[in-house]
Amino acid sequence: MLNRRSLIALAALAMAVPAAHTAAAATFPDRAVRIIVPFPPGGSNDVIARILAENLSQQWKQPVIVDNRSGAGGNVGAAEVARAEPDGYTLLLSAPGPLAINPSLFANLSFDPLKDFAPIALVANVPIVLAVNPAVKATSVKELIALAKADPGKLNFGSSGNGSTNHLAGELFETLAGVQMVHVPYRGAAPAMNDLVAGHIPVMFDNMPAVRPQVQAGKIRALAVCGTQRSALFPELPTMIEAGVPGFDASAWFGLVAPVKTPPEVLKTITDATRAALAQPEMIKKFADLGAEPGTVFGADFGKFLTAEHAKWGKVIRDAGVKIE
Repeated sequence: MLNRRSLIALAALAMAVPAAHTAAAATFPDRAVRIIVPFPPGGSNDVIARILAENLSQQWKQPVIVDNRSGAGGNVGAAEVARAEPDGYTLLLSAPGPLAINPSLFANLSFDPLKDFAPIALVANVPIVLAVNPAVKATSVKELIALAKADPGKLNFGSSGNGSTNHLAGELFETLAGVQMVHVPYRGAAPAMNDLVAGHIPVMFDNMPAVRPQVQAGKIRALAVCGTQRSALFPELPTMIEAGVPGFDASAWFGLVAPVKTPPEVLKTITDATRAALAQPEMIKKFADLGAEPGTVFGADFGKFLTAEHAKWGKVIRDAGVKIE
């Protein structure tokens, strides 16, 4: 049985733990912060993370380091953050895969993105564009649908890989437009785009940064942007809804999260700094140069966005019977 002195010591310890957390939160960050990117260097996810990291480092006067931990469609890096100490010093900046798509693709994930992460911010949106090789006899989405319906299963569409947002945009198109095409997965978007330009594949759904320069060079033809609103980077391009596919909504995005038990005070510090960064004209220009648009959804609202994306892509995956072998 505990004596009176022991009880007093335990009570003091219990009071000290929250006080220590509060003190740590008040001084956050007092050392380097690590942002894990669950994909290789050089891609859109990596570049956007480095732009944000540089700005946060300037605000906090502390190093903010981007650490690429790729593998298993982003699951390796995401799992590492889910297991990390929830102190705000290890964050995840990820494309939709690990945060909204992979739970419906992989049978045994070691983390649950809706339970194991605290949402911070939708950092950037990158429009997906439906594009075709100029040899394809379709100058509009309606003409492409007619072409696909005239000869089901003949048209191929390329993507950056099985389960990618661009792949699932194609599956969504098949479902909503009532067409049959053949998916051709590549190991990355660059080789797929090369084959689209060369005419080895006729159709592709790809991110705006890769599509826009090829369209401007006359090497491919853009038919529609896949979000619900036109892009300021390509204002003449209609949305898929405007082009005749009701309910179509597919965008690439990048979100920032922390381990779920990160103190609220620390989350607020990170959220406020991210919000300030995304509102700066210099950041807006840097994102625009990439073909991206800064996000405007934070905290609990970003959490609702993740839940909605999880449900949306889960349905697409189930309806299309997409599986990762």
